Parts: sequence; structure tokens; C-alpha cells
Amino acid sequence: MLNGRAAHWLDALRTQLWPLPVLAVAAAVALGVALPALDSGIDGQLPDSVGVLLFSGGGEAARAVLQSIAGSLITVTSLTFSLTVVTLQLASSQFSPRLLRTFTADRFVHGTLALFLAAFAFALTVLRSVRGETNGSTAFVPEISVTVAFALAIASVVGLVLFLAHLTREIRVETMMRRVDGETRDTIDRVFPKDRPLAGPPPIPRPGGLPITATSSGFLTSLDKDALLAAAVNSRAVVRVDREPGSSLVEGVPFATAWPLETGTGLGPDAREELCRDVNAAVATGFERTSVQDVGFGFRQLVDVAARALSPGINDPTTAVHVLGHLSALLCRLVDRDPGPESVSDDDGQVRVVLSLPGLPALMDLAINQARNYGAGDPDVARRLLDLLHEVAFCDARGRYRDVVKDHLDRMRTAIAAADYSAPERRRLLDRAQACAADVEAAPEM
Repeated sequence: MLNGRAAHWLDALRTQLWPLPVLAVAAAVALGVALPALDSGIDGQLPDSVGVLLFSGGGEAARAVLQSIAGSLITVTSLTFSLTVVTLQLASSQFSPRLLRTFTADRFVHGTLALFLAAFAFALTVLRSVRGETNGSTAFVPEISVTVAFALAIASVVGLVLFLAHLTREIRVETMMRRVDGETRDTIDRVFPKDRPLAGPPPIPRPGGLPITATSSGFLTSLDKDALLAAAVNSRAVVRVDREPGSSLVEGVPFATAWPLETGTGLGPDAREELCRDVNAAVATGFERTSVQDVGFGFRQLVDVAARALSPGINDPTTAVHVLGHLSALLCRLVDRDPGPESVSDDDGQVRVVLSLPGLPALMDLAINQARNYGAGDPDVARRLLDLLHEVAFCDARGRYRDVVKDHLDRMRTAIAAADYSAPERRRLLDRAQACAADVEAAPEM
């Protein structure tokens, strides 16, 4: 798992629209100052084979070109921002407000805005250095700089065309689901890697425990394991974080528990204060959930799309079926990863930190419950939910989650019996549920 603070800030930077455009503007201004100076130094010294490729007009022509480039690019940039905002509004209202992060983190959008603003800033900066023959002053036309500005303008036109093509692809629900699916897979690989050892029994709390209260309110976005381990070692204590990434923390409310490492010892007032301060410093909070260490956030985004698609105002069960396909793939990816709490040991092998992380039963509840409640009345959605359970049962070769799958099958049977189906349709769905139950029973028990 990534260290909390660094991962939190990197993710915050990645999902902002402004950093790359601001850097591009700064670089363009610097280039707009340096390149005319180079033009002045090598004026008239370039070979004809190079000079024929450069701008060959006079001062007035150069000013007209640069003014046209600057004026048109700021207009195109405004159009680009407008299209981006419209796309964000569409994603928020049509699919889920939690999908906005996938757009604000889009590197293609960042790069397009950076190109437009850099070309505008460069043309405006070079315009300062163009001089005409007035009052006896020598005319100066930075040929290389004007040529570079022209090239940036052509690149911006191409970028606008590519941006429009990219935008039409990004607003498709299939594209958004694929992006969320990819982010969630990356989070699963970070939090629950393939080589993750099986979790042992958690340590038993000792007398003299200390509830650790949060010093700020917000969503728990990430945890720094090394900092938590160092805090526990320094205080000769065991720390258990009772909230999972993605949980809501409230200032003054306990979110973790600590107790002495050894029986018969206690944590003094100074040690308690230091431990509370160090544990809070190892926890990052934010005003929204992120995909840094929060596996459930990706599931939440996909489930929101399915729930919105099943609402009476939209009534799009096909999208819900597609979402369930992604959720099934993610659940099957987790079956052999042993998701759940994680124990962090010191150099002597003593468990010093216990992190609360979601297990497969909780993630299955998140993936299935809303789709079953809102979509069990549609036979296609009900059929896909049964297929999801069948797929998870098939991937669970060791039968560790047999009881969880059986519980969801019982709930599906109840929902199917209560739904307004025709008798043949209800019979087909119940037969499919029975086939899934038979496969679950056939799985070996651990």
C-alpha cells in the first residue's frame, strides 16, 4: 500500500485541471522572452535553406499574425472550458456526481488546455519584441519566434479536433465504466496485491486501552503504514484503526484504538498525547473519497451508475447489466487476494498495527444490494445478478465465500418471488438460481 501523505497529494495533484496548464504558461512566457533574444543574436546569420522556412514578413505583418494567434486561441480556450463544463454537468446528472473525478483527472484534457494557453502566452510575449521602423529606430522581426508561434497555432487547431473526438468518446457510459474499472483494478493491486499473506487472528486488546479521536472531519482518504508503525513502536503500544479508507471521520470522535504492548503497563498522559498526535498525522482526510487506498470507492461509483440507470426517470436496464459485468470482474479479481484487515508487524514479528480494510462480503453487499433492490423487477438485471453470483462461486475454488454467495442467492430468490414476472419467466430465473446454488454446494470447503 502506498504511504498515505505522498499518495494523497499526488492524487490531489492528478485530479486538478490547473497544474499542467500553469506550468505550460510559465514555460511559454520564458520561451517567449528567450527566443527573441536568440533571434536578435543570430539575425542574418542563418543559411538560406533554413531562412526560407521562417517567417519572412515585416513588422506589421508579424504583429498581425501574433495578434490573430493570441485572440483566436483565447477564444478556443474558452470554448474548450465550456465543453468541459458541459461534459461534467452531463456526467453528474446522467450517471453519478462521483464520476467527475474521472474527467478532472483526464490527462488529454490537461494537455489540450496546456497547449492552447501556452500558444496564447507565447504569442502575446513575442508580440512585445516586434518593432517597426518608427522615429529612426531599427525594425526587428523575430523570425524564429513568429514561426514557432505559427507552428503552435497549427498544433492547437489539430489539438482542438482531437479534443472534440476525445470528448465525444469520453461522455459514453461504456468509456466511463472502463475508466472506473481500470482505476479500481489499480487500487486492488495496491491494497490487496497477489502476494498478500493470509491475515492471522487479530491481537486481543489489553486493559488500559486508549480511544484515539480524530482532529479533523472528512473522508479518510489514506493511511501511512510506516508512520503508524513508528508511532506504535515509539509508544510501546498496539494501534488498531477502526475505520476503513473511505469512511467519514468526525472531529472529536474516536476512529482508532490503542493499548499497551505488555500486560501490566499503561500509557502515561504524555505518551497518550504523543500517540494521538502521531496517529492523526499518519491519517489523511479530504472532502471527497479517492481511489488511492479506497477499494470501495470504485465499487461505489459503478453502483451509482447502475442505480441511476434503474431509476424511473432514466429506465436504462442495459447500462445496469453492463455495470454488473464490471462489478463481477472486480469481485472475481478479489476472490484469491484475501481482502480484509491487514496486520503490520515490527522487526521482531510482533503485530503493532491493525488496519481495517474491506473484506469480500462487504464489497459483495455494496455491489449487489442496490441493484437487487432497484432492478430485480427487470428479468435481464435479475439474470445478470444470478450470473454474477455464479461467476464469483466459480472463481472461489476453495469455497471460502460459500456462505456469502448462498446468502445472496436466498435474497435473490425472495426478490424474484416478489417481482411481477410471468410464470414462465419466474420459473426460468428460479431454475438459474437453483443451478447456481448447486455449483456453490459442489465447491470444496476450506
